[in-house]
Amino acid sequence: SWSRQVVMAARLSGWKLVHHWLSIHSEAGWPDLFLARPPRAIAAELKRDGGNPTPAQQSWLDTLAACGIESYCWRPADWSHVREVLA
Repeated sequence: SWSRQVVMAARLSGWKLVHHWLSIHSEAGWPDLFLARPPRAIAAELKRDGGNPTPAQQSWLDTLAACGIESYCWRPADWSHVREVLA
């Protein structure tokens, strides 16, 4: 699946991560992935091609970006960009 592909790529590139594959235990809209590899931190919402973040998801991405955390909404069509960001 898409999320497994991104998680595997992140781990292979040395990122520590939290993957929220079930959102029942997290704040509404919290991104699917939170990655850290000093000096960087990334929040990423994973969507199917054509999918868009909900208003709550976009609000979290915007808030985290305003705090200096790289924030993305990634879709399978973005794979080459995802690999660049994680490299």
